[in-house]
Amino acid sequence: MRTVHVILAMAGCGLLGPGGAAIAEPNWRGTQTQIEWRVENGFRFFTDPADTQVHRATYEALSAQEKETPVLSAERALSARHDEGWAASMYRKTCWNWAANRFECPGKDIYIKPVSHSVIAELHGLAEAAGQTTVECRWTQSAVGSKAERLIATQSCAEPIKLSIPYPSGSEIHAYVGEAEVALKLIRVTDLLVAGMGDSFGSGEGNPDIPVRFSRERSADYGKTTDEDLTGFPARVGPWQQIGDPEFIEENARWLDQACHRSLYSYQMRVALQLAIEDPHRAVTFIGVACSGSEVVPGLFLRYKGNEWVPHPPELSQISGLAEAMCGSEEAPMQDLPEAYHMNGRIPELQGGLVLRKCEPENARKIDLLLVSIGGNDIGFARLVANAVLADQSLLKQLGGWFGQVYQPSEATARFSTLEARYKALNRAAHNILHIPWEQSDRVILTAYPGLALLDDGQKVCPDGRAGMDVLPDFALSATKTLDGEKVAVKLNAIMKKATSTYGWSFVDAHRQQFVGRGLCAGFTDNSMSIADDLRLPRKVDNVWVPYNPADFKAYASRQRWFRTPNDAFM
Repeated sequence: MRTVHVILAMAGCGLLGPGGAAIAEPNWRGTQTQIEWRVENGFRFFTDPADTQVHRATYEALSAQEKETPVLSAERALSARHDEGWAASMYRKTCWNWAANRFECPGKDIYIKPVSHSVIAELHGLAEAAGQTTVECRWTQSAVGSKAERLIATQSCAEPIKLSIPYPSGSEIHAYVGEAEVALKLIRVTDLLVAGMGDSFGSGEGNPDIPVRFSRERSADYGKTTDEDLTGFPARVGPWQQIGDPEFIEENARWLDQACHRSLYSYQMRVALQLAIEDPHRAVTFIGVACSGSEVVPGLFLRYKGNEWVPHPPELSQISGLAEAMCGSEEAPMQDLPEAYHMNGRIPELQGGLVLRKCEPENARKIDLLLVSIGGNDIGFARLVANAVLADQSLLKQLGGWFGQVYQPSEATARFSTLEARYKALNRAAHNILHIPWEQSDRVILTAYPGLALLDDGQKVCPDGRAGMDVLPDFALSATKTLDGEKVAVKLNAIMKKATSTYGWSFVDAHRQQFVGRGLCAGFTDNSMSIADDLRLPRKVDNVWVPYNPADFKAYASRQRWFRTPNDAFM
């Protein structure tokens, strides 16, 4: 059937057929035509809308049951399609300027305080006139409540149209066929500011944006210890000659923020992304400053340079970094705060000389959700883990003990009262510096730490041994010390829960149960069902890889364990 374009007759509102004969105009109002729309790039942290669409399409393809755990289900689907992980192609296309340590988008896009959003709109339910296959629509736009309309485009009614919608006021969008208005829609985008701060659990420490890649043929020699031969190790790809060469360093794992080991796999980033893709009318602006190794004091209040050396480490504490970001293009000046946060001397590091950036309320964009993961390093939980996984006779443990990097449970519990004071200081900063309204304290969401080595019964822990830890002879897990650490973790969880109750924060801990049975020793040590679940480190022995070729290791394959073992960390 040939195409007939609908045109407006010069005299009147009728339609002209072939040869200029008048034909009856269809009853467009009777078609129940609607304008449906979506934000083109709902997750504004991604500079390429196609990257956001990958995640939206993945989410929409999930079954109803899978959508009950949307992020986990989506990650499993994505890992099946991307051998090196989905973030590898996206992590350098974001509104984080890793060289300048600032949130800004390439080009002229305004990130923190958007003035408009790009929207894709379509007409649905338009019944075409008999004998026609194409109807032409005229799109106009007006301010909310205004009768002054501006022509946007004239095009086929079947084609989607891209619109720029002012924020936060929105626009009224009109669609006409001839002189008949067939659809009217008020389009107003919801834009949430989601902020994240904290430690390695918030940064995504175990999940770099680009993992290390290994050679299929080559192996590496790390020498010998008094107890073990460190030859036949998996070797990175690349033209390097010796370990430590620039070409070797080039093949390091790479991160959105290298100093802080902050990646797109951070749970904080994934929460923000999920909020964006599950509602087509919503946009999310994300600012994440979590940094592996951070505590409330060094990290949130005081500058902390991260746990990996880089030429341009973070220049601001996390609180100052968020305050600066909230101001957008406005200045967030430094302010002396010598008395407000040391809690009558209980936090001596914050006495006399505390200087933080603060955005004035009239210039600050409101934080809708503040995701926080902090407290574990404050009591030395990583040091407790070191106590549990390092053999007593190992040199690493002896050195760690001398430098305060290995803790006994009593040393950790002695810091509980200090942690309570630190949470109180953080609460004050959330309200007074980050401008969370006191009556909306539940916008602060503190995330609990999952159990590190709990077995399926939720009571016992991984047994003594070196499963998943044979990368170095220094590693040997002690069940007794691991259980002691888990008991401290239970007490830590109670203190965190008490703090959220005291300050009106939200506490998220339902995931702790999901981690039961998925700790450090979850997997197989013999006749493994899959490479992903194999706890053994591959070695080349007599020119043969055992138990598998390291080039086949996929960092983001679905696996039983949800913690990285030392072997996993090497891989």
